[in-house]
Amino acid sequence: MTLQQQFIHYINREKLFSPQHLLIVAISGGVDSVVLADLCRQSGYTILLAHCNFRLRGGMSEGDEVFVREFAAQHKLPLEVRQFDTATYAALHKVSIQVAARELRYAWFAELLTRSGGKNKARVLTAHHLDDNTETMLMNFFKGTGIAGLRGIRPLHEAIARPLLFARKQELLQYAAMAELQWRTDQSNEDNKYTRNFVRNQLIPLISTVYPEVETNLASNQQRFSGIEMLYNESVQRHLKKLLFPHGNEYRVPVRKLQLTTAAATITWEIFRQFNFPASSVPGILLLCESESGRYISSPTHRVIRHRNWLVIATAEEEQSTLLVVDAPGSVNYQGGILSISRETYAGEHPDQGALSILAEDREIIFPLILRPAKTGDYFYPLGMQKKKKLARFFIDLKLSRTEKEAVWVIESGKKIIWVAGLRMDNRFRITPGTTSVLRFTIQKKAPVH
Repeated sequence: MTLQQQFIHYINREKLFSPQHLLIVAISGGVDSVVLADLCRQSGYTILLAHCNFRLRGGMSEGDEVFVREFAAQHKLPLEVRQFDTATYAALHKVSIQVAARELRYAWFAELLTRSGGKNKARVLTAHHLDDNTETMLMNFFKGTGIAGLRGIRPLHEAIARPLLFARKQELLQYAAMAELQWRTDQSNEDNKYTRNFVRNQLIPLISTVYPEVETNLASNQQRFSGIEMLYNESVQRHLKKLLFPHGNEYRVPVRKLQLTTAAATITWEIFRQFNFPASSVPGILLLCESESGRYISSPTHRVIRHRNWLVIATAEEEQSTLLVVDAPGSVNYQGGILSISRETYAGEHPDQGALSILAEDREIIFPLILRPAKTGDYFYPLGMQKKKKLARFFIDLKLSRTEKEAVWVIESGKKIIWVAGLRMDNRFRITPGTTSVLRFTIQKKAPVH
């Protein structure tokens, strides 16, 4: 088949777009985008050319824009041009030049797409080809992006289509020569300070000296990895249904089930990455499965806390969480008010300081503490008693209403309740004749909202 026949076949096979779509063709002036524009034109599609002038290469950037304008005029194609102050954008947003150019380019493409009627009526086309995909796959492999990175660039993602992913760079050059096309050469493509250029110009040629068929083999692997990714995602979703359970504002993972899961580290990554935990946190999360209650690991947005038989995933904002970790004496806000904890020298006071304050034996308490709502099955040893009592029975004895029961919080250390907050402390943390240091727990309740 000719390159144009392969082009049409690939579009149909991947269902990239229909003849009714307007094709917004990103054209830089380089050989790849010029060939893409010509193939679309020769195949009878409706085209709108879109050129980004990033103003990064002085006269070369201006020359690229002039060339694209002449190309559009020669073939009577509509053209949109946008100039960007890329360097200023990069400085303001504290990103690299490459990231800035990408963000600016795709934001503008989104504008053009919206103006053209959205993805139901238009597509944005970029000229990524098979060699680009091979480079991307290698870069993703070295960055550790997992299965998704190994399948490389998607032929279609939302409204962005890449209809040249079937073709090698050499094939595009041959087509351009036979069609007597003109194009611009970007000298920065030879600068190996850019990662992609280093992979293209040095790494792949070096590997080719040992494995001459490396590019062909990598291209074949991309197709297999794409299928593997689909099977992998199906399996992950089945595991998530068994392991990740919503619980109010939190999520919970059963410790034992996670430990017994095949490929536990992989499944752990898939569970916790959606809560912004990096891959490097996976060993620490698995260690939580073997630790005592109260231990936790944080991401920028969440905490995963070991709590009895569960790993609890809670938002970092304490006000939104129903299970809070108290690392040390101090104050913490929670839904019922403010809990304050201070370490003091014992001066002979009675441990029960009224409904909203207690004194507890410092030596018996191990941080971090857990502050959480009371729940079914909780029990404690009420102060002055040697036998345990379930909170449900304790609440009945106090004749608490359902609403009052639901508002009760407990503070625990090592799975032992220290204080049913505002009601009764636990006898195991009582002051003894040998007590010299105590922890004072005080609650300042929130004022009722009228």
